[in-house]
Amino acid sequence: QVQLVESGGGSVQPAGSLRLSCAASGLTTTSCTMGWFRQAPGKERELVAIMWRGGTTYYVGPVKERFTISRDNAKNTVYLQMNSLKPENTAVYYCAAKLSRLGDNTRPDMYDYWGQGTQVTVSS
Repeated sequence: QVQLVESGGGSVQPAGSLRLSCAASGLTTTSCTMGWFRQAPGKERELVAIMWRGGTTYYVGPVKERFTISRDNAKNTVYLQMNSLKPENTAVYYCAAKLSRLGDNTRPDMYDYWGQGTQVTVSS
């Protein structure tokens, strides 16, 4: 049984940092495309960052300057380090795993497994 369990969310002031973790079981993160998505109230789920099997990363828009996706193969865990957080980064953050090499990696419906989500709130 595949499980993705996120942790590390919380409330932080603007300019603060958080590190989200996604602990995987039932699959190996190096055998999947791993993505971090977020969904703000009233908005659609959107891609934040991707890490491909080989370790190549991709970020959407300006988060590249502030967010870093990484993984610990020994722990089978993927991370999202978020620095210089802004109120507009407030959302529920999800990690997801995509098994197939085919398909658009930016589309949420292409991912096979999802975590339960972790709330990130950036507010003064």
